[in-house]
Amino acid sequence: MLKSIGKTLLGAVFVGGLFVPHAFAETTLNALFMAQAAYSEADVRSMTEAFTKANPDIKVNLEFVPYEGLHDKTVLAQGSGGGYDVVLFDVIWPAEYATNKVLVDVSSKITDDMKKGVLPGAWTTVQYDGKYYGMPWILDTKYLFYNKEILEKAGIKAPPKTWEELGQQAKIIQDKGLLKTPIAWSWSQAEAAICDYTTLVSAYGGDFLKDGKPDFQNGGGVSALKYMVDSYKSGLTNPNSKEFLEEDVRKVFENGDAAFALNWTYMYNMANDPKDSKVAGKVGVVPAPGVAGTSEVSAVNGSMGLGVTAVSKHQDEAWKYIEFMTSQATQNQYAKLSLPIWASSYDDPAVTKGQEELIAAAKLGLAAMYPRPTTPKYQQLSTALQQAIQESLLGQTTPEDALKTAAENSGL
Repeated sequence: MLKSIGKTLLGAVFVGGLFVPHAFAETTLNALFMAQAAYSEADVRSMTEAFTKANPDIKVNLEFVPYEGLHDKTVLAQGSGGGYDVVLFDVIWPAEYATNKVLVDVSSKITDDMKKGVLPGAWTTVQYDGKYYGMPWILDTKYLFYNKEILEKAGIKAPPKTWEELGQQAKIIQDKGLLKTPIAWSWSQAEAAICDYTTLVSAYGGDFLKDGKPDFQNGGGVSALKYMVDSYKSGLTNPNSKEFLEEDVRKVFENGDAAFALNWTYMYNMANDPKDSKVAGKVGVVPAPGVAGTSEVSAVNGSMGLGVTAVSKHQDEAWKYIEFMTSQATQNQYAKLSLPIWASSYDDPAVTKGQEELIAAAKLGLAAMYPRPTTPKYQQLSTALQQAIQESLLGQTTPEDALKTAAENSGL
């Protein structure tokens, strides 16, 4: 009986008349992360090891899935009786997760120091209806990457400032025989295409919703899809873009087969790594372009947060883990694939060294981040838009008709 008490309450066993410390993990957390873009799997494992070393009474089981499986895994686990304690979630999901009680409201745990220290735009990642449902973790938008060597060979002095200029420069590169298809996008029938589309909607001054109803079938929303279709039909865009996700775009760019590519922060340092990339040292990055008379730059809010699930039986420990993972010290240490959420980090040479060009682009891009619609029915809306984009690219229907149909099928 004494031995049992020693183990469960005292963390020790009774041996030969002495209490001897007994090492065992009191709590096991299950955490769900993403296996693409932003922090690498190795980074997340390394961060977690540092956490468990500092908190030996907490063990963390990590699971990684592609972005496309993240939402459904989280939601399905809720009803399985087991599930996760900590989940990574996209900026588009708090409305749904709050409404359906997937995540815990952690507003009372957000300190004044957190509120002051984190960049204001980052908080939109985890908020819904005035409440906080986690901590922002990945602060991200899509940037325009370009191959400096190819632009130089084409006699192009500076990267494009407008989307129209992007097409003009791509045509020069194509006409000079430098590349057959100079532009790569992630336009697979997936959320990746919605992120590219949102970037263009922001450039053209469009709206997804007005008074809670779809408005992307008008004005800037139509102009954005027309631009995608025109770029695709012109032959300047890699025809495989309609099947590409972000990792495909990265590989094409790193192989030297694209002069321009729209992608997240993580591509900058990966494409500059000579171990895997043929274009290391030739990678340029600027904010995504604007539209003359409408916008200077364009950007989608692609940020993500970490939250505690409602089914977690270890919510305090889960929050402790999230605090560690999102802390300034941790984020500064791993700032090469994902930039920190903390404002003062951008004055830290350890963060900026070697990625000054990316930081300069980030200062403009992060400030211009445009949100995808905040609605509990986001998944249905996104699916309808993905279909509209795909059908338009394939020439099965016009952008106008495709977007009208998407508005009707959006559930709003």
